[in-house]
Parts: sequence; C-alpha cells; structure tokens
Amino acid sequence: MSKLWGGRFSKETDKLVEEFSKSIHYDNRLAKYDIWSSIIHVGALYKSGYLLKDEAKSLILGLGELEKEINDEKFIYDPNCEDIHTDIQNKLKNKLKNKGLEDLVLKLHTARSRNDQVVFATKFYCKIQIGEIKKEKKGLVQAINTLAKENEQFIIPGFTHLQHAQPVRLKDYLWAYIEMLKRDTIRLGYIADNLKITMGAGALAGTPLDPDYDKGMEEFLAGEKISTVLKKFKVEALSNSLDAVSDRDFIIEILAALSIVAMHLSRFSEDLILWTTKEFDFIELDEAFCTGSSLMPQKKNPDVLELVRGYTGRLYGNLVSVLTMMKGLPLTYNRDMQLDKEPLFNSFEIVSNELKVLTGLTATIKFNKEKIEEHLKDESLYATDLVYYLVKKGVPFKQAHTVIGELISYSINNGISIKGISEDVLKEKFSDKIMKEEFNKLFNAQQSVDSKTSVSRNYDLNVFEEPK
Repeated sequence: MSKLWGGRFSKETDKLVEEFSKSIHYDNRLAKYDIWSSIIHVGALYKSGYLLKDEAKSLILGLGELEKEINDEKFIYDPNCEDIHTDIQNKLKNKLKNKGLEDLVLKLHTARSRNDQVVFATKFYCKIQIGEIKKEKKGLVQAINTLAKENEQFIIPGFTHLQHAQPVRLKDYLWAYIEMLKRDTIRLGYIADNLKITMGAGALAGTPLDPDYDKGMEEFLAGEKISTVLKKFKVEALSNSLDAVSDRDFIIEILAALSIVAMHLSRFSEDLILWTTKEFDFIELDEAFCTGSSLMPQKKNPDVLELVRGYTGRLYGNLVSVLTMMKGLPLTYNRDMQLDKEPLFNSFEIVSNELKVLTGLTATIKFNKEKIEEHLKDESLYATDLVYYLVKKGVPFKQAHTVIGELISYSINNGISIKGISEDVLKEKFSDKIMKEEFNKLFNAQQSVDSKTSVSRNYDLNVFEEPK
C-alpha cells in the first residue's frame, strides 16, 4: 500500500511498527475534513502556479466524488493504510487512474505536510462537533424546561448537605441545571469562535504558496460544486507556523469544557437517582429508560443515570491524558500528538450520547406529589422562616437564630411538634415575641417560597438559539 513518504528508506517498515503506529482505525472519522483541506489546497496550488486549471479541476472533481461517497455512507476506509490522509490520496489516485491522470495525484502533496493537514482536519471536526453538541444540549434544555413548566407551581424540599434545608420551587430547582447548561453553551461557543482554521504551515517552516487561501478558493472554486459547509468557514492566516503544527491547546480546552458538561450531567443524574429511591420517592422513571435485575425480580434500576455518572470519570481521564501527553513535548510536531484523537473523539461521542438519552429520559419523568407533600410537612424546613419572623419582631438575628435552634432541639427531645407546643411554653421558654397563631401559619411551603423576593426567575433560553 502506497505511503506518503519512504524515498530515503531502503527497508520495508516492520509489520509490528506498522500496526503499532497506524491511526487509520480512529482518524478515519476525519476523512471529510481532510478532503476539504485538499480542495482548499488545490485552489492554493493553482493560484500559486503549481497546477494548471484543468489539473486542478480534475483533482477537485475526484475529491468531490470521495466526499459524496462519505455523505452517502459508501466510503470504506482501508485498514491497511497508515492514516486517513494516506487512504484518501490512494483512493483519489485510483479514481484518476481510470481517466489516465494517475500521476496528477502525485502533485497534490506539493508544499504540504500531514503535520498541517491533521491540524486543519481536527479543528474543522471540532467546529462541527461543537455545533452538534450545542444542538443536542438544546434538546435536553427544552425537555427540562417543559418539565419545569408542567410543574410550575409545585414546591419541593431544597437540600444542603443532602439534608432538608428550605422549601424551593421545583421550577427553580430544574432551572439550576439549565443555568449550568447555559454556561456550558457559552463556554463551548467561545472556544469555537476562537478556533482559527489555518493552513500553510507545511511541516513546520511554512511553504512558498500564496497564504491567502480564501482568495485561492474564490478565484478558482467559484461555481464549482464543493461542500456548502466548506464555503461557510474562513481559512485564517498563520501567525506562527511552528505553533500552528504543534498547538493542541484547542483540544485541551474542548476536553476541559466537555468534562464540565459531563460533570453537570452527572450532578443532574445523581439528583434523579436519589429521587427514584424509596427513601425519597419523588419521581417515577419510565420503564423504557430503566433496567432490571437478573436475580431480584422486583428491581427497576436507573442504570442510564448511573452510566452518565460513571462516564464522567472517563471524560476526566481523557482530559488528563492529553495534558500529560503534551506537558514535555519540544517544538514542533512529535508523533505523541497522534494520541490526542481518541480522547477527543471519545469525549464528543460520550457527551453526545448522554445528551440524547437524558433528553428522552427527562421527558418521561413523573413526580410523586403526595410523597413530596409528606416531606414538606417536616417542620425543620421552615426554621429559617421562624428566624425571620422573630427578626421582624425586633429580635437580633443571632439571638433569633439561637432561639429557633433551641426550639427545634426541644421539639425533638420531647417528641412533640413545634406546632403542638403551647403558646405559654413558647413564650416562657423561648421568646415572648411569639404569637402562636402567627407562628403556626409559617409552616407553609407556598408562603415560604413567596417570601423570598431576591430571586428574579427571569429565565431566558435565548443563549441556546443559533445566531441569525
């Protein structure tokens, strides 16, 4: 199988080395992006006088046929090739061979290096995948928002330290996760906007080609049938060719951002897991999103949510693996960098699958309102409201805090509800400011949440919309 290199070698590559060093089994997913880089490169070669117009046209047509095979899912990569760049050049050579233009393909690699090719292809892949993740995230956000709207007036216990804290609106609780996903979208958008697609670095020192790649496309490719996606993106001028081929910051930034997405999805899943337990019994998951036990026939397990939680560790590992791989590399390109692809592809794939399955699962959630109402009867949920009651009566906050703490302790130690304590005892043992009738009205979830005026609840989903 033809390689893109080898003139200075007198021996065949050892089969063990070929198997050890090949990347075709995972970088094949960059095929379309490598074809796009070749199309742009042909325009630059023509503009710089390295190709005749007819030669350039023949190469463009051949590359277009390969892209169509990918779009039609008919492209089959050759597992014997070293990488996808080699495979595409070989396939293009076979296509042009039928037209008597086999030698023309040998001109395609003029002023070009795989060091530069792989950066272009990977950046383009990342741009497209970030867009897909943002779309999939929008689906989950809409599912959560729908769930929030359907239960807009519903109140649940809020938690700190996994213990009852204060009543909160269910809508606010669910929107906390939408706020996390909003930050994720902004973070990924920032990375995508700053991801500059470049060409022309060569192996490291630059090339003799005209650096205005977009102009080369305009002059030659106007009217040609090339990908509409390709026409939307600008090829940026290089700031530094050495940095261009050795930079993997963009991959590390993306892996970090995807790790944060996974962390948010894991937290969401953990809440849902807790809410499905008999101890909470807040929600019911649809059977289509649960599994059973091979031994215990009664089990209905939230395995999907547990896997979302578990995969977070995989994403963290992907980030750390690339950080560790890059930490000691001298300039410029080193073969270690080949190992950035699998963690990147894997992280995009995991997050994409998680967003899809969580979108479907969220749409099926049913709340057990009767069980939640039982939790809301816990008087400790209203302790802070009792403190505010005393503060409004003129009791200093610290003193009021102590009084209510002692009141709760008295209630627990004597096995009596706070509402069951007589007014005489309340006044004698705790505070003469307490009026029992007023006091007892404070054990009300609706009144508790309505008294919190600092929450705007001006929820906005515009960040998830694509700019027009």
